[in-house]
Amino acid sequence: MAFQCQRDSYMKEFVTSVVSCSAAELKLETNGKKEKVKGFNVILKDTILFPEGGGQPDDHGTIENVPVLRVTRQGPEAVHFVRSPLEERQEVQLKVDWERRFDHMQQHSGQHLITALADAMFGYKTTSWELGRQRSSIELDTVTVKAGEMEALEAAVNENIRAHVPINVQLLSLDDPAVEKVRSRGLPDDHAGPIRIIDIEGIDVNMCCGTHVSNLSHLQVIKILGTEKGKKNKTNLIFIAGNRVLKYAEKSYSTEKSLTALLKTGPDEHADAVDKLQKTVKRLQKSNLTLLRDMAVLIAQNFKNQPDKDNFFSLHNKDGDNEFMNIIANEIGCQDTVIFLTVGEEKGPGLFLLAGPENVVTELGTRVMELLQGKGAGKNGRFQGKANSLAQRAEAEALLQEHSRRRSAGEE
Repeated sequence: MAFQCQRDSYMKEFVTSVVSCSAAELKLETNGKKEKVKGFNVILKDTILFPEGGGQPDDHGTIENVPVLRVTRQGPEAVHFVRSPLEERQEVQLKVDWERRFDHMQQHSGQHLITALADAMFGYKTTSWELGRQRSSIELDTVTVKAGEMEALEAAVNENIRAHVPINVQLLSLDDPAVEKVRSRGLPDDHAGPIRIIDIEGIDVNMCCGTHVSNLSHLQVIKILGTEKGKKNKTNLIFIAGNRVLKYAEKSYSTEKSLTALLKTGPDEHADAVDKLQKTVKRLQKSNLTLLRDMAVLIAQNFKNQPDKDNFFSLHNKDGDNEFMNIIANEIGCQDTVIFLTVGEEKGPGLFLLAGPENVVTELGTRVMELLQGKGAGKNGRFQGKANSLAQRAEAEALLQEHSRRRSAGEE
């Protein structure tokens, strides 16, 4: 069947009734973590909320002001997942998240237009596409594109948008002879009912289940951002359409203003200014590394020259790396001295090195690592790794110092 959202993609509110409501679970991803949510699968007599399919994500919206968390298609039915139960045969009002819906309409219709013209102008077939959250991509069946082709394609796309070309939706039976002339990448295995055809007058006729604008002028504008190397000798065309172009321009201008203020140059000189800064930073980093190495040697020599030095040396330095710590350890020598070194923020993450007699390092290395909430490994009298927190560095130092004192006193 065709849902109301497919018959009229511009409808924002709709009244229908509940056919069934059953307990269910849904896996949701929140901040990168997946969690199971308990709720209910609701099937309605009809719906204006599009179930994901054809490369297009599902709609967001509400049923009786209850948020719909997911809409999926199961055969001829659209299944709405909600957290609150609904009564069967209950009359309900649906509202669609119009900003998300219209955005998807613009991107999807934009994909149809780009796909049709890329084929007509250059013979590049579309093998798949993805409607992303910020930008969308079309996989073209070509290893590379030639210089100037994307510019020509973008110009042709926007010329057709300005031409105010209508887009019509047709429903055909599967045995209709007209179906054979329609561009398609195949039907789902569980497809049921009539075939839905999206006809961009004079440009493209394509089998599709998604929601679309009724006229190319509603796309406003399309920007082809570029191409990237795809999988299996394919090329990915990256594009944005409609309101996304306006948001992209607004964000780009805001970034441009910020860079102008930071770099003290006009937009045309931003790239050169950043290039100079990067080269300066590299030179300073190289000089800093040289100074750190020299400082490491001086620190070690200063300790060795102390007439009353003991068998324990501890140091924390905000700046430094593994090489800095290893230079100190090498210069001091680890045969008789226990060396505990850390670099990084005082109570934040960093690096650590424990060096000394092999039996001492073997005995205390893991304990020191645990106090620093770190990960590491040790061999040949050295245990080093990454610390997730240096907040308990003092406790680790006290542990090592006490062990060294007892060793000096002959207690161990």
